[in-house]
Amino acid sequence: MTGPTALEDRALGPDLARGLMLLFIALANTHGFLHPPGVGDIRAMPTPSALPDRIVAFLETTLVDGRSYTMFAALFGYGVVQIARRQQGDWTSTRRLLRRRAWWMLLLGLLHAVLLYYGDILSAYGLIALLLVSAIQWSDQRLLVSAAVMALFGSWAFAFLSTPNPPDAAAETYPWSLEHNPLLGMAGRAYAISISAPVLAVTVAGAFLFGIWAARRGLYEHPEQHQRTLRRMVAIGVPVSFLGGVPLAIYTSGLLPATDANIIPVAGLHALTGFAGGPAYAALIALWSIRVRRTPLVTAIQATGQRSLTSYLTQSVVWTVVFAPFLLDLGDSLKLWQSVILALATWAFTVVLADLMRRRGLRGPFEVLLRRLTYRNQTARQ
Repeated sequence: MTGPTALEDRALGPDLARGLMLLFIALANTHGFLHPPGVGDIRAMPTPSALPDRIVAFLETTLVDGRSYTMFAALFGYGVVQIARRQQGDWTSTRRLLRRRAWWMLLLGLLHAVLLYYGDILSAYGLIALLLVSAIQWSDQRLLVSAAVMALFGSWAFAFLSTPNPPDAAAETYPWSLEHNPLLGMAGRAYAISISAPVLAVTVAGAFLFGIWAARRGLYEHPEQHQRTLRRMVAIGVPVSFLGGVPLAIYTSGLLPATDANIIPVAGLHALTGFAGGPAYAALIALWSIRVRRTPLVTAIQATGQRSLTSYLTQSVVWTVVFAPFLLDLGDSLKLWQSVILALATWAFTVVLADLMRRRGLRGPFEVLLRRLTYRNQTARQ
């Protein structure tokens, strides 16, 4: 077997996509910590009344929410194929390595959830990789049909998890976000992740399978060879994703009052069209990577994508400092539009941090940890 790919040998497209994806993740996650008194929420987004917050809610719902995690899942499936492709042993040894990596991701995600962030996605990705590792050997037809079926099933699950929470329900819905005792907060997050990880695994499975199919063709690695396919993905996926998010955005932005009956169908549509949006975003970035100039900013974003795990976990440290009840505790006072500034600043911080590591020839510490656990005695090439 071989170790991980050296940084200088990695393709630009997927790394740029991962780097920019982390901005989407920051935007999608930040509003989940807001719990202003007397305000209900839909999908952890407080229902706004002020115009700036309404604009943010509308744009995040149509462009970010339910789109960032499908992009992440597709890129994750893509990366699993890249790892398998580099192995020189038989399928049995390759599968063993991929499952070992999935187990460590699952454990790391559970620790992340308990210690820092209740909305962890690493555990869900580890779980789905563990269960669907054999999909790497499926036929194209089986992959695409299974992806479509799982997208439908995942959208149904997403819809029923999107029912609105009434005002002042934060203490019941997100008790760990209000708990001043750190140990009790950890216990609450442990309970939450035990439920959310399997559910999230179901909702990301379709995008994960699509990522495997895309990796077989090298869509994001060699975009110059697949420009027609990528352009079609963008031309169809982006507008479908945006338009499919508009009905739910009407409710999340407070333009119409929300009930379970009117949220469930539009949330299902929102989730289903998000499966078109996430991979289309990655396709758009891959096309951009063909012509983009290697400016310092582009290099820094690529470095962030190469250290996406470290950057993702760093975001959670910021959220903990800003929102934990025993630290700054800004969850009940920060406005929705202000959370966008926080998300942008946090992402920018991780970009600067990743670029500093690049300049010093360092991998991300959590990438090094996961690689060592995965490859055991193999030496990671720097």
